[in-house]
Amino acid sequence: MLKIKKGDTVRVIAGRDKGKEGTVISVDLKKNTLLVEGVNMVTRHTKPSFQNQQGGIVRQEGPIDVSNVMYVHKGTATRVGFKTDDNGNKVRYAKATGETIG
Repeated sequence: MLKIKKGDTVRVIAGRDKGKEGTVISVDLKKNTLLVEGVNMVTRHTKPSFQNQQGGIVRQEGPIDVSNVMYVHKGTATRVGFKTDDNGNKVRYAKATGETIG
């Protein structure tokens, strides 16, 4: 189970896009990779198809390893941990502030 989920805001901490922030589009649990909006843009040559009549060169997000991003909580990058709340539910929390993540 990863500590970062789809919809989280993350900051890249390593690689050519270091310092960029974006929203997580999708998570691949088997490969431990993420697709982050506007980060690690790659060019892809596509054939014409029914959905894409033109084909040609398309720019899209490429996968980035989970270890190269940090969760952003209230503007600051923080590590994420797990703890049990008062009801006995397992919740994520920001280690920098100690607040639970919704």
